[in-house]
Amino acid sequence: MDRIKGRVWVFGDNVDTDQIIPAERLVAANLDHLNDYIFEKVRPGFAQQVQKGDILVAGRNFGCGSSREHAPLSLIEAGFSCIIAESFARIFYRNSMNIGLLLVECKVDVKEGETVEVDPDNGKVVAEGKEYAFPEYPPFITELVRSGGLMNLIREGRF
Repeated sequence: MDRIKGRVWVFGDNVDTDQIIPAERLVAANLDHLNDYIFEKVRPGFAQQVQKGDILVAGRNFGCGSSREHAPLSLIEAGFSCIIAESFARIFYRNSMNIGLLLVECKVDVKEGETVEVDPDNGKVVAEGKEYAFPEYPPFITELVRSGGLMNLIREGRF
């Protein structure tokens, strides 16, 4: 996978899927622009500040709550290239990888607005001159993310 470099947005522990994308926004008329509503209840106006390639950094248990695929999908649509967290809720982790959103399980010490570089192939995050390591991905997960998700693998006949 390619190295990713982006501006950081910092969140804490236990960020649940309803904080990421409120349930009342999951109606047919909104499904093409979920990114307009990300984090609207905890950070009003946040969606308008995110730029393509930004990286979200969080604490423990990111993506807890409902198992809706809309939460990671809205993060991709908003432009996030990667989510780094100390740990992820299991279903959120799997949903994210299935749609091609790169998740990095790693505790990093960064401030909002700093730049972070992620090297998925070598299991490294570099932030403000400090290096953090994370575990290697199993080959199947690497292929999922590299291809842009499970549906792309199916379309290409590789699954």
